[in-house]
Amino acid sequence: MAAIPAAAVPVADPVTLLDFNSPLDVPLLETTVALMYGAGTGEQRVAAEKLLLQFQEHPQAWQRVDVILATAQSQTTKYFALQILENVIRFKWGALPEEQREGIKNFLSNLIITYTTDETVFRRETTFVNKLNIILVQILKHDWPNKWRTFIPDLVSASKTSETLCENSMKIFKLLSEEVFDFARLDLTQAKERELKASLNNEFRLIHEICVFVLCNTRKPDLIRTTLDTLSVYLTWVPLGYIFESNLLQILLQLFPQPAFRNVALQCLTEVGSLVMGPEFNPQFQAFYKVFITQLQLVVPPTVNIPEAYEKGNDDQQKFVQNLALFFTGFLKAHIGVLEQTPEDQVALIMGLDYLVNISYVDNVEVFKTCLDYWNYFVPDVYASACTVEATPTFSFAPQPVATPTPLKRRQLYAGTLSKLRQLMICRMAKPEEVIVVEDDNGNIVRETMKDNDVLAQYKTMRETLVYLCHLDYEDTENQMLERLRMQLAGAKWTWGALNTLCWAIGSISGSMQEEQENRFLVTVIRDLLNLCEITRGKDNKAVIAADIMYVVGQYPKFLRAHWKFLKTVVNKLFEFMHETHPGVQDMACDTFLKICNKCRRKFVVLQLQEREPFISELLNTLFETIHDLQPHQVHTFYEAVGLMVGAEGDMAKREEYLGRLMAPPNTTWQQIIAQAKANPEVLKQQLAIKSIQNVLQTNVNVCTSLGQPFMSQFNVIYADMLQVYKLYSELISTTIAEGGPYAARSTYVKYMRSVKKVALKLIETFTEKCEDPTIIATMYVPAMMDPILGDYQRAVPDARDAEVLSLLAVIINKLRMLMESEVPRVFDAVFEVTLQMITRNFEDYPEHRLQFFALLHAIVNHCFRVLLNFTPVQLKLIIDSIVWAFRHTERNVAETGLNLLLDMLNNFSTSDFATQFYQTYYLQLVQEIFVVMTDSFHKPGFKLHAHILHHLFSALDPEVIKAPLWDVAAKGPAAYPSNAAFVREHVAALLATSFPNLSAPQVAACVAGMFDLKDFTAFKHHLRDFLVQTKQFASADNAELFREEVDREVAAQRQQEQQRLAAVPGLIPQAQLLPAEDMADS
Repeated sequence: MAAIPAAAVPVADPVTLLDFNSPLDVPLLETTVALMYGAGTGEQRVAAEKLLLQFQEHPQAWQRVDVILATAQSQTTKYFALQILENVIRFKWGALPEEQREGIKNFLSNLIITYTTDETVFRRETTFVNKLNIILVQILKHDWPNKWRTFIPDLVSASKTSETLCENSMKIFKLLSEEVFDFARLDLTQAKERELKASLNNEFRLIHEICVFVLCNTRKPDLIRTTLDTLSVYLTWVPLGYIFESNLLQILLQLFPQPAFRNVALQCLTEVGSLVMGPEFNPQFQAFYKVFITQLQLVVPPTVNIPEAYEKGNDDQQKFVQNLALFFTGFLKAHIGVLEQTPEDQVALIMGLDYLVNISYVDNVEVFKTCLDYWNYFVPDVYASACTVEATPTFSFAPQPVATPTPLKRRQLYAGTLSKLRQLMICRMAKPEEVIVVEDDNGNIVRETMKDNDVLAQYKTMRETLVYLCHLDYEDTENQMLERLRMQLAGAKWTWGALNTLCWAIGSISGSMQEEQENRFLVTVIRDLLNLCEITRGKDNKAVIAADIMYVVGQYPKFLRAHWKFLKTVVNKLFEFMHETHPGVQDMACDTFLKICNKCRRKFVVLQLQEREPFISELLNTLFETIHDLQPHQVHTFYEAVGLMVGAEGDMAKREEYLGRLMAPPNTTWQQIIAQAKANPEVLKQQLAIKSIQNVLQTNVNVCTSLGQPFMSQFNVIYADMLQVYKLYSELISTTIAEGGPYAARSTYVKYMRSVKKVALKLIETFTEKCEDPTIIATMYVPAMMDPILGDYQRAVPDARDAEVLSLLAVIINKLRMLMESEVPRVFDAVFEVTLQMITRNFEDYPEHRLQFFALLHAIVNHCFRVLLNFTPVQLKLIIDSIVWAFRHTERNVAETGLNLLLDMLNNFSTSDFATQFYQTYYLQLVQEIFVVMTDSFHKPGFKLHAHILHHLFSALDPEVIKAPLWDVAAKGPAAYPSNAAFVREHVAALLATSFPNLSAPQVAACVAGMFDLKDFTAFKHHLRDFLVQTKQFASADNAELFREEVDREVAAQRQQEQQRLAAVPGLIPQAQLLPAEDMADS
């Protein structure tokens, strides 16, 4: 062990700290800790860290904690001691003798009392005391209630002796509630979690009493605030009687107007107001709300401009506005129906909604999100009630009971609020994904470089809310939008932001109006926007208007499809924008053109009234003039859009003619380069030629993507020459890297050549995916590519191998399935061993090759499994070893690919004639490897698959699946165990006992019994999860990944429900998504 240099520690040799037979030298420990935290040189720091780690891991280290805490002067050293104590409690508590555990509990309790009875010490050492509290709660999670039944009564009793001690007790109560109700599943078994919740529920009476006692009797602001803070945590789950059958609510309402307690009291009131309870509590909630709204008017008069006040306010005042938003949204979401009953309540209700609308204009993202979340609940709720008006009125002599307002009255009740909300949504509409021309922080109009996911989510919510608002009053929505557009056209209040949000709002309600009304509305909008574009001066202004026009027209494909003149005008306007070099405008023009072609493609290939020829023919005649100002990537998008048009032509001869005319420019460039290369191969080394080839091939990829199978004629034109170019560049790249070393692989010259290879592979992959007849691929194209692509991969130096080759092979095997069986051995020989040598040297190099390699192997296992049965034992072992290496990988996607691959392979082998032979060779190895990764915190995301694989392996012990012993018959004899199940039980028990010495023999036996006896997968998985918690491997970390399957299932169910809800209301699914692209027939 490296010793710390003596010059740094003149007192004694630090190694003496590890002598646990002598008294601890605390000053020496403090010096060593100081060195670790930067007081010494780098070498000293490393040596000190190593020494302290040894000290920390010593079994008797925790017995030194009391001495360290009593005599150490340095806070850092005290925290080091607490860390030792916390580790013992977390991981070794159950192994300590009873008297030692009692000693630790008494020591910790006394230490907390010492620090909290003197107010000066308590305030000075707040952070240290908080750490002591956390450690105490860790003990409670082990021993309470069974081995420390008097804990809460003792703490409540002690709290009445000192106000500072009482304040700290409140913090302990808060921590305990959070650990049991918020974080329990992270490091508690399900049984322990249920026990703690029941105990805390039973003991809450005492906690409630001390909280009320404090609020009624103390005058200390700190204690009141801490008590309210604790209450806010408990109010989410306490038995309801404690709230309304005591004076707690009255106390909170009295504290609310006082500035010192306003925020924390409001947090408590928010928790109470958000509770959903039975109708018998409705009168209490009505009274509660009316008192609150009366007091609020004294604090914030209704006439106050809240956004302006927020902007000028201090932190506390801003936090108050945030809390107020949370109160109104929580209360109204739970109890709005209760407040609709009487005119008096309705006045208070509308006042609350007006406050919330006012708060919604606050310039703070989190405040607005809170409000928006509620409006997205409130507006659909009003809409749903408006849709439940009975179609046929019922008649009855019986008197009508007093009930909530009828749906029609509800709509009238909220008419003013809903109109204000339309204005809010139009003024604050978030930016949609399609808009890429934006204003930067300096006020310049630029092209957006990065998408903001928060803004996109906000747009989705606002769009949905505005669609509902539109359904509730079409006229008001249309009038507000057109009035604002008229103001923009007149130049009044003209700003980029105002026009943007208006156009985003107009685009967002596509499909929500009646068709006739929508047509009338859009004719006005598009005409006014085009006029605005004509009369406005300034490149930035025109760029903003252009972006808004493109966004709006892209949202209404149904309108464009039904109005050819408008469609043609819009597309020609897009062609104009393609010559506008302002950043982002050309990109948006090409993207919008692609979107329109996707929905209206048929309109461009039929002869329209008063036209001399189909639009596509007119477009192809002026193709060069239209695209000559575009960048290569924009040309590719343009070609993809025209490919959609070509595909819409039903006449095969015309389609081939259009495709030939469309591809004539890139084909001419391609043929010129190939002709020059045949005369002089050096031409292909020129940078300009390389870039031209790449652009031509990428254009082909885009057209193939949109055209599909009919692209075959064009594919045949370039396929053979493309393979020759691929082979030539492969050889050049390998030679350059072999001569220049690894740095040559990153040179610009090599990167350009590799880009050609990658796009060539992408073209073959795309055509393979689009081709409708796999036999064509198998017979016409696969044989020709084997040597240029597969052979090149095998021969090339590692840095010259492209992961896209593996991706292409996986796509081909997934497409051709058994048609590729004859080629799989050749694929295996060419790529398997050479790729494994590249990716298994470490976990970092060649990340793309890793993923694609296992995707290829997965394709072989799924579709050509019979080929594996003919592999030699050496080859099969290589495959298994590679899969084990994959699921050991720390990169999540590689590990999951390996686990999925193993599970599919096990399923295939267990139903084959080779099951016994396979399991005899690999069963015990796989069981051990899965346990290793499952109990390793790096691999928690794979827990669901670990559970599936273990469940499969334990289920496979059926004599019908494995028909011979798994144990070593030569060493133990054929009758050593009654069955394979008995042998594997013993083997797993020994494995766990060795790996987890902290587990007792009964615990191991119970774990193993559950694993083998629980046949239902869900129960098996829960049992494994509890086992992992018991091992304490995961106790101090976030275990959310262990619950991922349940979360995923809930998310999938919610997504399905959400889709059904969206489909039920016109406009909620954007028209551009809803209108089927394949519905090409003219009306």
